[in-house]
Amino acid sequence: MWKWEAENAVGVVVIIHGANEHHGRYKWLTKQWVDNGFHVLIGDLPGQGEVTKKQRGHIERFEEYLDEIEKWVKEAFTYHLPTFLLGHSMGGLISIRTLQERKLPVHGVILSSPCLGLVDPPSFGLDVLTKFLNITIPKLRVDSGVSIDKATRNDVLLSENIDPLYVKKVSVRWYRELNHAMKMAHKQVKKLPDIPLLVLQGGDDKIVNKKSVLYWFNLVNNKEKVYKEYPELFHEVFNEPERDEVFRYALQFVKNII
Repeated sequence: MWKWEAENAVGVVVIIHGANEHHGRYKWLTKQWVDNGFHVLIGDLPGQGEVTKKQRGHIERFEEYLDEIEKWVKEAFTYHLPTFLLGHSMGGLISIRTLQERKLPVHGVILSSPCLGLVDPPSFGLDVLTKFLNITIPKLRVDSGVSIDKATRNDVLLSENIDPLYVKKVSVRWYRELNHAMKMAHKQVKKLPDIPLLVLQGGDDKIVNKKSVLYWFNLVNNKEKVYKEYPELFHEVFNEPERDEVFRYALQFVKNII
């Protein structure tokens, strides 16, 4: 876990990155929050990033993510300031499942293209096969099928050298755990605590199924909830060319709560 502290901070933002990636891809977003008076806590999830002790792209159970995020949030609470979760993609799913299962009195949550359904899920036959492989060889790794050009239209990121920390293969167990977590996020939607919720969704998301996201959002009972879709944006709304506009919207949401 890494911390960036702001002068005269008014709040804390805990950022949870998505699948395949790591905290280093959030330097721009981290700087925006710090420059606007927020401490930022961010780390690398189990099986990802530069300090993982696990096989890359593999977890035994999805709860490993929840355990990790609970540690980050409790560390954020030590600042005794309003604390917010910001989860992108799988990080959004992790945020949802953590709030559904753990008692963490955060002041609000921002979900960026949360992974609540996939644009291109495995075929029925392949899905059945993964259930068998999950029992026999759960650590078998396969191509994730996700590339940066599907995630963002940002020319700078697309032109960068290949990221050595970007996970290209994931285990069968990882996929089964992700799939189960998506189902539980929908099934237990009523367990989400009644805190302010902002969902930021790319309208041209090629990874997460935006219809699944909106369906879940409409089932949420929270008194204060906002769904904001950006028609032309790809999956990584905080990395898109329009990211300044997206950040300003998120910032205003948090400021209104404070």
